[in-house]
Amino acid sequence: MKKEELEQLRQEYSKHSLDEKEVDKNPFNQFEKWLAEALRLLVPEPNAMTLSTADSQNRPHSRIVLLKGYTDQGFIFFTNYASDKGRELEQNPYAALCFFWIELERQVRIEGAVEKISQPESERYFQSRPYMSQIGALASNQSEVVESREALEKKFSELTEKYPEEKVEMPETWGGYLVKPSAFEFWQGRQSRLHDRIKYTKKNENWNIERLSP
Repeated sequence: MKKEELEQLRQEYSKHSLDEKEVDKNPFNQFEKWLAEALRLLVPEPNAMTLSTADSQNRPHSRIVLLKGYTDQGFIFFTNYASDKGRELEQNPYAALCFFWIELERQVRIEGAVEKISQPESERYFQSRPYMSQIGALASNQSEVVESREALEKKFSELTEKYPEEKVEMPETWGGYLVKPSAFEFWQGRQSRLHDRIKYTKKNENWNIERLSP
């Protein structure tokens, strides 16, 4: 694609609107409402989210992970604690999440502190995963250099022999994180780039709601 063609890519948004007087006073409820709509409309992997972290030198890093639960305390995802993102969260326990549901012309941004969930909670989820996913987590030293694809597949095969389709041992370095929001932003695409942006900021135990300029 030529540079000029890329510059001319445009998409007008016109499906919905968002008003600060109509959103739920609780951002978790507003998120649940939007997620339910994405599920109802069969948006592919509506729980996929960009997770952004920063290392000890404040250099940002982003990747896609899957939301696996949420409560009125925060949003949960699972990973290898020894991975790049795990090490970054150890150094700097804050993160940003971003959901983008293009079919609804919507985006949700969430920012907050991060903490590990309990080991029993991680164990419960790990044992609920498909057998092959459990073996995959055990076979992968996530983010570390691997000799070859063949070496990885050999390790996977050895572990399937060690653990037949029974209980697979959860790696000590594997588990969940809870992102505890201090801010939400709900973005609704609108025509002429006059998008609706509604921001929730936590103050003590309450949420302040404001409209942002697009």
